[in-house]
Amino acid sequence: MAKSSAPSRDRIVAGAADLISRRGLNATSIRELAKHADAPLGSTYHYFPDGKQQLATEAVRYAGTAVERLLRKELAAGPAAGLRAFLGLWRGIVVASDFRAGCPVLAVAVEEPPPGDDVPPALAAAAEAFEGWEGLLAGSLREHGADPDRAAELATLVVASAEGAIAMCRAARDTAPLDRVAGRLEALIEAALGGPAG
Repeated sequence: MAKSSAPSRDRIVAGAADLISRRGLNATSIRELAKHADAPLGSTYHYFPDGKQQLATEAVRYAGTAVERLLRKELAAGPAAGLRAFLGLWRGIVVASDFRAGCPVLAVAVEEPPPGDDVPPALAAAAEAFEGWEGLLAGSLREHGADPDRAAELATLVVASAEGAIAMCRAARDTAPLDRVAGRLEALIEAALGGPAG
């Protein structure tokens, strides 16, 4: 039986996440998302019959899940290890893309949603991704002795600081903002776990 040359659904989703991380959602069409994934437009509509919003939602979920997998693995060694891996992931993406790519979850979250009363599914997926990352970080902080309320606040601070620093790195074409945030967040985690205050 001949192997199909049609692109896989996963490859289209991954390609969409990458392009959204570079250009945002509103600045891309379904045609451009398909082209970036090296997929025929017909295949893209086959997998995503509801079009761009469906593909964007899957791309955000893909990115959110990939980061969650990394966090789950690295947090096994403690909150500081999880923090370093989380920030290291974004640093690697920003540098490897020559400051052209950031976080697709943030890209969707900051754009104006289409008109209507309902929350677009891609925006809801972005909120879920951020919440998932915060939950994993907060859980690890609590497991390692941090006060539960402080753990939740610190987890939010980690995610918000990382996302802001990614945007600043792209604007400045320099990793200094992410590097400065990394040092400060690590000191805060150490303090939250009963170590010396930073």
